[in-house]
Amino acid sequence: MTRRKRRNHSPAFKAQVAVAALKGDKTLAELAQQFDVHPNQIADWKSQLMERAAHVFGDASATATAAPDLTKLHAKIGQLTLENDFLESALTKAGLLSARK
Repeated sequence: MTRRKRRNHSPAFKAQVAVAALKGDKTLAELAQQFDVHPNQIADWKSQLMERAAHVFGDASATATAAPDLTKLHAKIGQLTLENDFLESALTKAGLLSARK
């Protein structure tokens, strides 16, 4: 028995299958046979669609606040770099850190 090659389905195909499952016209077994995927995969795609459907109609400001503020992150990186350089030079002077890296 030869093993089937792993398939990668496009997001459009996954959405099509999940919407067909949400309609409820056919059973999961019938949909699995029609689209040639496992019924468990259809159930997973259906649950993912239901979980993420609220994000489609969600508030635009909610997605903007979820994104990190890059200026704050760059400032934090600069601060940590300065602290690391200061501590490295202090430890080197104290003889607790070797000069080699």
